Order: sequence, then structure tokens, then C-alpha cells
Amino acid sequence: MRKKELKLIVTFHTTADAMAMEKACRANDVPGRLIPVPREISAGCGLAWCALPDQRESLLSVMAENGIEQEDLHEIIF
Repeated sequence: MRKKELKLIVTFHTTADAMAMEKACRANDVPGRLIPVPREISAGCGLAWCALPDQRESLLSVMAENGIEQEDLHEIIF
């Protein structure tokens, strides 16, 4: 079993935004991965970007540069 730790979860209104986030982060070497939205969170499209909390500024920068609209940012332990 994986060790539970604090994660930053970015949720999106649309699947297109979630997929654009994955592409933009890969292109800019920003770590993280697409995951199903955790049960603790309700989100529009069902996909979320998961990263470490210290990546917040990098993620916000990538989203701003690429016109990606987030639904919300969450910090949860899972």
C-alpha cells in the first residue's frame, strides 16, 4: 500500500481542460499526473491533475500560459 501524503489536486470543468493540462505539463516538465477525482472532492469532468503542493506556482503558471481553466484547487491527504 502506498504511503498517504498531502497532494495538490486541480479539478476541471471539462475533460478537454484536463487533457490540455496533461499535455502542457509534459511539455514544460512539470511533474504530476491525471487521476480520477477523489471521492472527497466533487468535480465537473471526473478527471483531476495530481501533484505535490510545492508545485502550485508552476501549475498556475502553466495554466495561465496555456489558457487552461481550473475548476478548483484542493490540498488533501490520500
